[in-house]
Amino acid sequence: MSNDMQKLMEEIEKSMVKLRRGEIVTGKVIRVTENEITVNIGYKSDGIIPKEEISNDITVDPYEVAKEGDEIKVYVLNLDDGEGNVLLSKKRVDMAKGWDDIEKIKETESLVETKVVEAVKGGVIAVARGIRCFIPASHLSDHFVNDLKDFVGKNFSTKVIEFDRRKNKVVLSRKIVLKEENKHKKSELFSKLEKGMRIKGEVKRITDFGAFIDIGGIDGLVHISELSWGRVKHPTEVVNVGDVIEVEVLDFDKDKEKIALSFKKTQQQPWETAAEKYTVGNVVEGKVVRLVDFGAFVELELGLDGLVHISQISEKHIAKPSEELHVGQKVEVKVLDVKPEEKRISLSMTAVNENSEVEETEYIDDNNETTIGDVLENEK
Repeated sequence: MSNDMQKLMEEIEKSMVKLRRGEIVTGKVIRVTENEITVNIGYKSDGIIPKEEISNDITVDPYEVAKEGDEIKVYVLNLDDGEGNVLLSKKRVDMAKGWDDIEKIKETESLVETKVVEAVKGGVIAVARGIRCFIPASHLSDHFVNDLKDFVGKNFSTKVIEFDRRKNKVVLSRKIVLKEENKHKKSELFSKLEKGMRIKGEVKRITDFGAFIDIGGIDGLVHISELSWGRVKHPTEVVNVGDVIEVEVLDFDKDKEKIALSFKKTQQQPWETAAEKYTVGNVVEGKVVRLVDFGAFVELELGLDGLVHISQISEKHIAKPSEELHVGQKVEVKVLDVKPEEKRISLSMTAVNENSEVEETEYIDDNNETTIGDVLENEK
Protein backbone atom coordinates (compact mmCIF):
# COMPACT_ATOMS: atom_id res chain seq x y z
CA MET A 1 0.00 0.00 0.00
CA SER A 2 1.44 3.40 -0.93
CA ASN A 3 2.13 6.02 1.70
CA ASP A 4 -0.63 8.24 0.27
CA MET A 5 -3.18 5.48 0.48
CA GLN A 6 -2.14 4.61 4.01
CA LYS A 7 -2.44 8.24 5.08
CA LEU A 8 -5.91 8.44 3.51
CA MET A 9 -7.03 5.35 5.40
CA GLU A 10 -5.65 6.79 8.62
CA GLU A 11 -7.54 10.04 8.05
CA ILE A 12 -10.77 8.17 7.39
CA GLU A 13 -10.19 6.10 10.53
CA LYS A 14 -9.69 9.26 12.58
CA SER A 15 -12.94 10.75 11.23
CA MET A 16 -14.91 7.73 12.40
CA VAL A 17 -16.68 8.05 15.73
CA LYS A 18 -15.50 5.99 18.64
CA LEU A 19 -18.30 3.76 19.97
CA ARG A 20 -18.79 2.00 23.25
CA ARG A 21 -21.50 -0.41 24.32
CA GLY A 22 -24.24 1.33 26.30
CA GLU A 23 -23.80 4.66 24.52
CA ILE A 24 -26.70 6.65 23.08
CA VAL A 25 -25.81 8.19 19.72
CA THR A 26 -27.63 9.96 16.90
CA GLY A 27 -27.66 8.51 13.41
CA LYS A 28 -29.43 8.85 10.07
CA VAL A 29 -31.83 6.22 8.74
CA ILE A 30 -30.60 4.84 5.42
CA ARG A 31 -32.98 1.89 4.96
CA VAL A 32 -36.21 0.52 6.40
CA THR A 33 -37.60 -3.00 5.92
CA GLU A 34 -40.37 -4.91 7.65
CA ASN A 35 -37.80 -6.59 9.91
CA GLU A 36 -35.21 -3.91 10.68
CA ILE A 37 -33.99 -0.32 10.37
CA THR A 38 -30.49 0.42 9.08
CA VAL A 39 -28.78 3.51 10.53
CA ASN A 40 -25.60 5.38 9.56
CA ILE A 41 -23.98 6.31 12.87
CA GLY A 42 -20.67 7.59 11.41
CA TYR A 43 -18.92 4.36 12.37
CA LYS A 44 -16.88 2.08 10.10
CA SER A 45 -19.96 -0.10 9.73
CA ASP A 46 -23.65 0.67 9.73
CA GLY A 47 -25.93 0.02 12.67
CA ILE A 48 -28.91 -2.33 12.58
CA ILE A 49 -32.05 -2.03 14.73
CA PRO A 50 -33.79 -5.44 14.62
CA LYS A 51 -37.58 -5.41 14.91
CA GLU A 52 -37.56 -6.63 18.52
CA GLU A 53 -35.42 -3.61 19.47
CA ILE A 54 -37.58 -1.03 17.69
CA SER A 55 -40.34 -0.99 20.30
CA ASN A 56 -41.87 -2.89 23.21
CA ASP A 57 -44.95 -3.07 21.02
CA ILE A 58 -44.38 -6.31 19.13
CA THR A 59 -47.01 -5.35 16.56
CA VAL A 60 -45.19 -2.19 15.55
CA ASP A 61 -44.63 -1.53 11.84
CA PRO A 62 -41.04 -0.31 11.20
CA TYR A 63 -42.30 1.83 8.30
CA GLU A 64 -44.47 3.80 10.77
CA VAL A 65 -41.53 4.38 13.11
CA ALA A 66 -38.95 5.81 10.73
CA LYS A 67 -38.28 6.62 7.10
CA GLU A 68 -35.14 7.11 5.05
CA GLY A 69 -33.36 10.35 5.96
CA ASP A 70 -34.77 10.61 9.50
CA GLU A 71 -32.41 11.40 12.35
CA ILE A 72 -32.80 8.89 15.16
CA LYS A 73 -31.34 8.34 18.62
CA VAL A 74 -30.18 4.81 19.28
CA TYR A 75 -28.61 2.76 22.07
CA VAL A 76 -25.50 0.73 21.25
CA LEU A 77 -26.06 -2.90 22.24
CA ASN A 78 -23.08 -4.54 20.54
CA LEU A 79 -20.26 -3.34 18.26
CA ASP A 80 -20.52 -6.48 16.13
CA ASP A 81 -23.69 -8.50 15.60
CA GLY A 82 -21.73 -11.36 14.06
CA GLU A 83 -22.13 -10.06 10.53
CA GLY A 84 -19.98 -6.96 10.90
CA ASN A 85 -22.82 -4.59 11.82
CA VAL A 86 -23.34 -2.61 15.01
CA LEU A 87 -26.38 -3.87 16.93
CA LEU A 88 -28.61 -0.96 18.00
CA SER A 89 -31.80 -0.44 19.98
CA LYS A 90 -34.38 2.30 19.70
CA LYS A 91 -36.65 0.98 22.45
CA ARG A 92 -33.89 1.35 25.05
CA VAL A 93 -33.73 5.07 24.28
CA ASP A 94 -37.52 5.37 24.41
CA MET A 95 -37.63 3.49 27.70
CA ALA A 96 -35.10 5.78 29.37
CA LYS A 97 -37.27 8.81 28.54
CA GLY A 98 -40.43 6.82 29.17
CA TRP A 99 -39.58 6.11 32.79
CA ASP A 100 -39.07 9.85 33.38
CA ASP A 101 -42.33 10.67 31.62
CA ILE A 102 -44.42 8.14 33.54
CA GLU A 103 -42.93 9.22 36.85
CA LYS A 104 -44.02 12.82 36.14
CA ILE A 105 -47.44 11.61 34.98
CA LYS A 106 -47.87 9.69 38.25
CA GLU A 107 -46.83 12.71 40.31
CA THR A 108 -49.24 15.05 38.51
CA GLU A 109 -52.05 12.43 38.44
CA SER A 110 -52.35 12.91 34.70
CA LEU A 111 -53.49 10.34 32.15
CA VAL A 112 -51.26 8.34 29.84
CA GLU A 113 -52.20 6.86 26.47
CA THR A 114 -51.49 3.15 26.28
CA LYS A 115 -51.81 0.23 23.84
CA VAL A 116 -52.60 -3.33 24.92
CA VAL A 117 -50.14 -5.76 23.32
CA GLU A 118 -50.67 -9.04 25.15
CA ALA A 119 -53.18 -10.88 27.36
CA VAL A 120 -51.60 -12.63 30.36
CA LYS A 121 -52.83 -14.35 33.49
CA GLY A 122 -54.81 -11.88 35.59
CA GLY A 123 -54.69 -8.98 33.16
CA VAL A 124 -52.95 -7.54 30.10
CA ILE A 125 -49.57 -6.09 29.15
CA ALA A 126 -49.76 -2.59 27.70
CA VAL A 127 -47.11 -0.24 26.34
CA ALA A 128 -47.13 3.35 27.56
CA ARG A 129 -44.34 5.77 26.59
CA GLY A 130 -42.27 2.77 25.49
CA ILE A 131 -42.61 1.01 28.86
CA ARG A 132 -44.26 -2.39 29.34
CA CYS A 133 -46.96 -1.92 31.97
CA PHE A 134 -49.53 -4.18 33.61
CA ILE A 135 -53.28 -3.60 33.72
CA PRO A 136 -55.10 -6.01 36.09
CA ALA A 137 -58.31 -7.53 34.72
CA SER A 138 -60.23 -5.73 37.48
CA HIS A 139 -58.95 -2.39 36.16
CA LEU A 140 -59.58 -2.95 32.45
CA SER A 141 -63.21 -1.84 32.50
CA ASP A 142 -66.01 -0.56 34.72
CA HIS A 143 -67.89 -3.82 34.12
CA PHE A 144 -67.02 -7.51 34.10
CA VAL A 145 -64.59 -8.57 31.36
CA ASN A 146 -65.28 -11.95 29.73
CA ASP A 147 -62.24 -12.28 27.47
CA LEU A 148 -59.00 -10.38 28.04
CA LYS A 149 -57.92 -11.06 24.44
CA ASP A 150 -60.69 -8.72 23.24
CA PHE A 151 -58.54 -5.80 24.45
CA VAL A 152 -55.35 -6.72 22.55
CA GLY A 153 -54.58 -4.00 20.02
CA LYS A 154 -56.85 -1.45 21.72
CA ASN A 155 -55.64 2.07 22.59
CA PHE A 156 -57.07 4.08 25.49
CA SER A 157 -56.20 6.50 28.29
CA THR A 158 -55.16 5.11 31.67
CA LYS A 159 -54.16 6.29 35.12
CA VAL A 160 -50.90 5.24 36.80
CA ILE A 161 -51.77 3.52 40.10
CA GLU A 162 -48.36 1.95 40.86
CA PHE A 163 -44.86 3.04 39.89
CA ASP A 164 -41.57 1.44 40.98
CA ARG A 165 -38.61 2.20 38.75
CA ARG A 166 -36.22 -0.04 40.68
CA LYS A 167 -38.48 -3.05 40.16
CA ASN A 168 -39.37 -2.05 36.58
CA LYS A 169 -43.00 -2.06 37.65
CA VAL A 170 -45.84 0.12 36.37
CA VAL A 171 -49.51 -0.70 37.01
CA LEU A 172 -52.23 1.16 35.12
CA SER A 173 -56.00 1.49 35.45
CA ARG A 174 -58.58 2.14 32.76
CA LYS A 175 -61.51 1.64 35.14
CA ILE A 176 -60.65 4.78 37.13
CA VAL A 177 -60.62 6.82 33.91
CA LEU A 178 -63.98 5.40 32.82
CA LYS A 179 -65.56 6.13 36.20
CA GLU A 180 -64.36 9.74 36.07
CA GLU A 181 -65.65 10.10 32.51
CA ASN A 182 -69.02 8.58 33.44
CA LYS A 183 -69.33 10.86 36.45
CA HIS A 184 -68.83 13.87 34.19
CA LYS A 185 -71.25 12.50 31.58
CA LYS A 186 -73.92 11.88 34.20
CA SER A 187 -73.61 15.38 35.62
CA GLU A 188 -73.81 16.89 32.14
CA LEU A 189 -76.75 14.67 31.18
CA PHE A 190 -78.84 15.49 34.25
CA SER A 191 -78.26 19.20 33.70
CA LYS A 192 -79.93 18.86 30.29
CA LEU A 193 -82.76 16.45 31.18
CA GLU A 194 -86.36 17.63 31.09
CA LYS A 195 -89.58 15.73 31.58
CA GLY A 196 -91.23 15.07 28.25
CA MET A 197 -88.04 15.39 26.21
CA ARG A 198 -87.22 12.66 23.71
CA ILE A 199 -83.78 11.14 23.42
CA LYS A 200 -82.15 8.21 21.64
CA GLY A 201 -80.49 5.41 23.57
CA GLU A 202 -79.24 1.85 23.31
CA VAL A 203 -80.87 -1.12 25.01
CA LYS A 204 -78.18 -2.40 27.38
CA ARG A 205 -79.98 -4.86 29.63
CA ILE A 206 -83.36 -6.59 29.77
CA THR A 207 -85.14 -7.92 32.84
CA ASP A 208 -88.60 -9.39 33.42
CA PHE A 209 -89.88 -5.98 34.52
CA GLY A 210 -88.42 -3.78 31.79
CA ALA A 211 -85.46 -2.66 29.71
CA PHE A 212 -82.49 -0.48 30.72
CA ILE A 213 -81.53 2.09 28.10
CA ASP A 214 -78.16 3.86 27.93
CA ILE A 215 -79.00 7.46 27.04
CA GLY A 216 -75.46 8.83 27.21
CA GLY A 217 -73.51 7.58 30.20
CA ILE A 218 -76.39 6.57 32.42
CA ASP A 219 -79.06 3.90 32.19
CA GLY A 220 -82.74 4.75 32.38
CA LEU A 221 -85.53 2.22 32.87
CA VAL A 222 -88.41 1.63 30.50
CA HIS A 223 -90.87 -0.31 32.65
CA ILE A 224 -92.66 -3.14 30.85
CA SER A 225 -95.88 -1.13 31.03
CA GLU A 226 -94.19 1.68 29.06
CA LEU A 227 -92.84 -0.50 26.26
CA SER A 228 -96.01 -0.81 24.22
CA TRP A 229 -99.61 0.33 23.99
CA GLY A 230 -100.53 -3.34 23.93
CA ARG A 231 -100.09 -6.22 26.34
CA VAL A 232 -96.48 -7.34 26.75
CA LYS A 233 -95.59 -10.55 28.57
CA HIS A 234 -91.85 -9.97 28.34
CA PRO A 235 -89.76 -6.97 27.16
CA THR A 236 -88.06 -9.08 24.47
CA GLU A 237 -91.35 -9.05 22.57
CA VAL A 238 -90.65 -5.37 21.85
CA VAL A 239 -86.89 -4.72 22.14
CA ASN A 240 -83.58 -6.59 22.18
CA VAL A 241 -80.15 -5.81 23.63
CA GLY A 242 -78.28 -3.56 21.20
CA ASP A 243 -81.38 -1.90 19.73
CA VAL A 244 -81.16 1.89 19.37
CA ILE A 245 -84.55 3.41 20.16
CA GLU A 246 -86.13 6.78 20.89
CA VAL A 247 -87.59 7.19 24.37
CA GLU A 248 -89.43 9.90 26.28
CA VAL A 249 -88.33 11.06 29.75
CA LEU A 250 -91.14 10.50 32.25
CA ASP A 251 -89.31 11.45 35.44
CA PHE A 252 -85.80 11.51 36.95
CA ASP A 253 -83.97 11.81 40.28
CA LYS A 254 -80.47 13.28 40.03
CA ASP A 255 -79.44 12.31 43.57
CA LYS A 256 -80.45 8.67 43.11
CA GLU A 257 -79.34 8.69 39.47
CA LYS A 258 -82.63 7.18 38.34
CA ILE A 259 -84.47 7.94 35.13
CA ALA A 260 -87.92 6.66 34.17
CA LEU A 261 -88.44 6.39 30.42
CA SER A 262 -91.22 5.48 28.02
CA PHE A 263 -90.94 3.86 24.63
CA LYS A 264 -94.63 3.64 23.85
CA LYS A 265 -95.07 7.40 24.12
CA THR A 266 -92.82 7.83 21.12
CA GLN A 267 -95.11 5.53 19.15
CA GLN A 268 -98.50 6.53 17.76
CA GLN A 269 -101.41 5.60 20.03
CA PRO A 270 -103.37 2.96 18.06
CA TRP A 271 -106.71 4.56 18.90
CA GLU A 272 -105.70 7.74 17.06
CA THR A 273 -106.00 5.95 13.71
CA ALA A 274 -108.54 3.28 14.68
CA ALA A 275 -111.47 4.93 12.85
CA GLU A 276 -109.45 5.13 9.62
CA LYS A 277 -108.08 1.59 9.77
CA TYR A 278 -111.16 -0.22 11.05
CA THR A 279 -114.28 1.06 9.34
CA VAL A 280 -117.72 -0.37 10.06
CA GLY A 281 -118.40 -3.41 7.88
CA ASN A 282 -114.77 -4.38 7.37
CA VAL A 283 -113.74 -7.96 8.05
CA VAL A 284 -110.32 -8.23 9.76
CA GLU A 285 -108.22 -10.86 11.47
CA GLY A 286 -107.42 -10.69 15.16
CA LYS A 287 -106.17 -12.78 18.06
CA VAL A 288 -108.19 -13.76 21.13
CA VAL A 289 -106.36 -12.30 24.12
CA ARG A 290 -108.89 -12.60 26.95
CA LEU A 291 -112.10 -14.47 27.70
CA VAL A 292 -114.76 -13.12 30.07
CA ASP A 293 -118.26 -14.31 30.92
CA PHE A 294 -119.89 -11.90 28.50
CA GLY A 295 -117.55 -12.32 25.52
CA ALA A 296 -114.04 -12.36 24.11
CA PHE A 297 -111.49 -9.60 23.66
CA VAL A 298 -109.80 -9.77 20.29
CA GLU A 299 -106.51 -7.94 19.64
CA LEU A 300 -106.51 -6.28 16.24
CA GLU A 301 -103.03 -4.79 16.78
CA LEU A 302 -100.84 -4.03 19.79
CA GLY A 303 -102.76 -1.72 22.09
CA LEU A 304 -106.07 -2.04 20.28
CA ASP A 305 -108.62 -4.66 21.37
CA GLY A 306 -112.23 -5.06 20.42
CA LEU A 307 -115.04 -7.01 22.10
CA VAL A 308 -116.94 -9.89 20.56
CA HIS A 309 -120.05 -10.26 22.73
CA ILE A 310 -120.95 -13.85 23.61
CA SER A 311 -124.05 -13.59 21.40
CA GLN A 312 -121.79 -12.71 18.43
CA ILE A 313 -119.39 -15.66 18.83
CA SER A 314 -121.54 -18.47 17.44
CA GLU A 315 -124.86 -19.05 15.71
CA LYS A 316 -125.68 -21.66 18.30
CA HIS A 317 -126.35 -20.90 21.94
CA ILE A 318 -123.25 -21.13 24.17
CA ALA A 319 -123.05 -20.72 27.94
CA LYS A 320 -119.54 -19.31 27.93
CA PRO A 321 -117.02 -18.12 25.30
CA SER A 322 -114.53 -20.89 26.12
CA GLU A 323 -116.87 -23.38 24.48
CA GLU A 324 -115.88 -21.96 21.10
CA LEU A 325 -112.67 -19.98 21.69
CA HIS A 326 -109.30 -20.13 23.43
CA VAL A 327 -106.69 -17.46 24.17
CA GLY A 328 -104.22 -17.12 21.30
CA GLN A 329 -106.67 -18.29 18.66
CA LYS A 330 -106.72 -16.36 15.37
CA VAL A 331 -110.25 -15.36 14.30
CA GLU A 332 -111.95 -13.33 11.58
CA VAL A 333 -114.26 -10.62 12.87
CA LYS A 334 -116.50 -7.98 11.38
CA VAL A 335 -116.32 -4.40 12.62
CA LEU A 336 -119.76 -3.35 13.92
CA ASP A 337 -118.91 -0.04 15.55
CA VAL A 338 -115.86 2.14 16.27
CA LYS A 339 -115.72 4.83 18.95
CA PRO A 340 -112.05 5.99 19.23
CA GLU A 341 -112.86 8.75 21.74
CA GLU A 342 -114.26 6.09 24.08
CA LYS A 343 -111.66 3.52 23.05
CA ARG A 344 -114.29 1.03 21.91
CA ILE A 345 -114.60 -1.34 19.00
CA SER A 346 -117.53 -3.71 18.69
CA LEU A 347 -116.87 -6.90 16.75
CA SER A 348 -118.82 -9.93 15.54
CA MET A 349 -117.81 -13.39 14.38
CA THR A 350 -121.29 -14.46 13.30
CA ALA A 351 -121.66 -11.40 11.06
CA VAL A 352 -118.53 -12.17 9.03
CA ASN A 353 -120.53 -13.99 6.35
CA GLU A 354 -123.90 -12.29 6.70
CA ASN A 355 -125.47 -8.87 7.12
CA SER A 356 -126.49 -9.06 10.74
CA GLU A 357 -128.16 -6.17 12.44
CA VAL A 358 -127.12 -5.64 16.06
CA GLU A 359 -127.62 -3.11 18.74
CA GLU A 360 -125.04 -1.78 21.21
CA THR A 361 -125.03 -2.10 24.97
CA GLU A 362 -122.29 -0.41 26.96
CA TYR A 363 -120.11 -2.33 29.36
CA ILE A 364 -117.34 -1.58 31.87
CA ASP A 365 -114.15 -3.65 31.80
CA ASP A 366 -114.12 -5.50 35.11
CA ASN A 367 -110.33 -5.86 35.17
CA ASN A 368 -109.78 -2.13 35.59
CA GLU A 369 -108.38 -1.83 32.04
CA THR A 370 -109.37 0.72 29.43
CA THR A 371 -112.94 0.24 28.16
CA ILE A 372 -112.48 -0.95 24.61
CA GLY A 373 -115.69 -2.53 23.32
CA ASP A 374 -119.43 -2.85 23.54
CA VAL A 375 -121.52 -5.63 24.86
CA LEU A 376 -123.64 -6.60 21.89
CA GLU A 377 -126.99 -8.34 21.88
CA ASN A 378 -128.69 -9.90 18.92
CA GLU A 379 -131.79 -8.10 17.85
CA LYS A 380 -134.70 -10.25 18.93
